[in-house]
Amino acid sequence: MTADPKAPRPRLTDVAEIAGVSMKTVSNVINGYVHVTEATRQRVQAAIDEVGYRPNLSARNLARGRAGVIALVVPRLEMPYFASLAGRVIEKAEARGWFVLIHETGGELAAERAALEGHFPQRIDGLIVSAQHLTPDDVRARTDGTPLVLLGEQDYRHVADHVAIDNVAASRAAVEHLIAQGCRRIAMVGARPEALDDPRAEGYRQALIAAGLPIDGMLMRPIHGNLGEEGERATQRLLAEITHPPDGLFAVTDWVALGAIRALQLAGLRVPEDVAVVGFDDIPYARAVTPSLTTIAPDRSAIAELALRMLEAQSASGEAEPMDESVPFELVVRESSARRASPGRPSA
Repeated sequence: MTADPKAPRPRLTDVAEIAGVSMKTVSNVINGYVHVTEATRQRVQAAIDEVGYRPNLSARNLARGRAGVIALVVPRLEMPYFASLAGRVIEKAEARGWFVLIHETGGELAAERAALEGHFPQRIDGLIVSAQHLTPDDVRARTDGTPLVLLGEQDYRHVADHVAIDNVAASRAAVEHLIAQGCRRIAMVGARPEALDDPRAEGYRQALIAAGLPIDGMLMRPIHGNLGEEGERATQRLLAEITHPPDGLFAVTDWVALGAIRALQLAGLRVPEDVAVVGFDDIPYARAVTPSLTTIAPDRSAIAELALRMLEAQSASGEAEPMDESVPFELVVRESSARRASPGRPSA
């Protein structure tokens, strides 16, 4: 039976009357206050369900002195990783009665700094920022006091709450997988040989050193953006400038990996038979391409949940020591790398 759209909206007084309690008690139940007995709580909840009452979040937030809105700042929502992350943040925020305002910076430092200063069209209760260029000094210089959580692989040196996966460990796992598949000449697309502060490049180096394999700077290729075209161009240059192609390739993102695969195939190399490939991020397209892409999958739900908990804690306690937390990741093995059981020998 559908509700009559012309019927008056259920009110707090309707719930109180059916439950046989005061409006204050109904309000206490809705707001989760602990000093209500379990029997009363169940009676009020049954009345809420019976009349179909839904709290007015705007009024509730106004009474608490809050906006009921948080901002999620990402480089570009068109990037599948950030679109998926936004979905998880929205899901977790809705459960807390928060509306999520999504803001794009285009990966520009000036826009990231403006976001830190709270330059939004409306008041917000919290700010989650995934930045590409912000430094610890940028964060220290902010004058806006809105609760802030930073995401991503950068090292912010405990100047603000920060959530990420262990990028060194994740990259090392990716390269160790290639080594286990028999790869001995492994390229990395998306890193400079001289970049010693890049956690994904560090994981790459650690895996090679642990396996007794040389680190060849010619096999480490930089890119100028998280784009498939950049991965393709970097891989084309790699193949043109070396005598022997790699037998494994690790890309800093799935987008870049897909471009690298295109370059390999255009050069007549088979994936994974000639070159095994691993990406990073587990974007939805990784499952749909041919060959499907082996990748590092960050736990985006855990990232969203922990970031929101940090915002809640800051809102409740004010000043607190910044936390730097890691969430789990998983190596998802698919067709682009599953090819060998031992060095130089195809699997049966």
